[in-house]
Amino acid sequence: MATQTDVAIIGGGIVGLATAYRLLERFPGTRVTILEKESKLAFHQTGRNSGVLHSGIYYKPGTLRATNCREGKKAMEEFCQREGVAYDICGKVIVAVTEDELPKMRDILARGQANGVQCEMIGVERLRELEPHSAGIAAIHVPEAGIVDYPGVCEKLAVRIREKGGTILFNARVTSMSRSNGRMIVQTTAGEVEARYVVTCAGLHGDRVAKLSGTPVDSKIVPFRGEYFELKPEMQHLCRNLIYPVPDPGFPFLGVHFTRLIQGGIECGPNAVLAFAREGYTKLDINLRDLLESLTYPGFLRMAATHWRTGCGEMWRSFSKAAFVRALQRLMPEIRSEHLHSAPSGVRAQALGRDGKLVDDFVIVENDLVVNVLNAPSPAATAALNVGRLIVDKLAARLT
Repeated sequence: MATQTDVAIIGGGIVGLATAYRLLERFPGTRVTILEKESKLAFHQTGRNSGVLHSGIYYKPGTLRATNCREGKKAMEEFCQREGVAYDICGKVIVAVTEDELPKMRDILARGQANGVQCEMIGVERLRELEPHSAGIAAIHVPEAGIVDYPGVCEKLAVRIREKGGTILFNARVTSMSRSNGRMIVQTTAGEVEARYVVTCAGLHGDRVAKLSGTPVDSKIVPFRGEYFELKPEMQHLCRNLIYPVPDPGFPFLGVHFTRLIQGGIECGPNAVLAFAREGYTKLDINLRDLLESLTYPGFLRMAATHWRTGCGEMWRSFSKAAFVRALQRLMPEIRSEHLHSAPSGVRAQALGRDGKLVDDFVIVENDLVVNVLNAPSPAATAALNVGRLIVDKLAARLT
């Protein structure tokens, strides 16, 4: 017999959990069922990121990323404070190493100020006070940036969801969806679920799951693996909090940087390379279907033609620790290869249009029965509680 529910949420990462939490908060008594294909929550992007609580300094004012980051960060801090989840508003610096990076830095500062971020340009003396071992001729100080335990957030969200009557089904990979009598029939490896409405928050498989729901999709998820090292314990004094470079505005990644982790330790990276599987966390993880999809997708081919120099550099650093170390030395000249050991990688779900342009904002597409989160790039974890509220806003008229 099919499981009956009002809303089925596909995906047990932080966005899916936050949506369920906001839904039950606003509409108590609603039957909510989360369908998670793994045997635990937050197994992919949420559980493998570096745990940064983003300020919103990088994002174009007025975009969903900018507005949701600012409001979501505040909501995340309040949730962590209330629920006893570890977080620390430790601050970060964005460092210019050369004169030609200063105009880009000023653009970032202007964006941050337009978004209401607490940030300021600082000189070398102040930079040395904050991060004594950092290189740089100037920096932006962002005192409100922080770090947080996102898996811990997910555990607390799951507790509150269950307390409010929600259900979480594990090992429930969605295999098909269809309509019947104005309802959605969701077939999963854990059985059939019949729902009034469906929300898809499938991350690395977001485009595929959206297609299963009958939603036309004009972009494709291309997986990029972020590769990291960690500072050995005796060298962790080199970084106090968060040290970032001035990013390349034409590339969606922030460049290799130093991040203090909430559970302890200093992470260095990431390098960003094409993953050979959507869940390709090592160089040896290969899924031929995923790889062929990426390599034959016109959008990927166009992007590769545009960014081939950057891509070659990322690939070289993937196979050469010495090259990776040289990239880190731009920010911290004292770093040596022997100071680092390998750390676990993550995979980013990057939506890519057929024109080769990277989709750099949240994309939420809906029809009468389904709300699809097609793209949830960084700062999705920071913004999750507000993204969840946004999704519930879209469902509200149907549930009342």
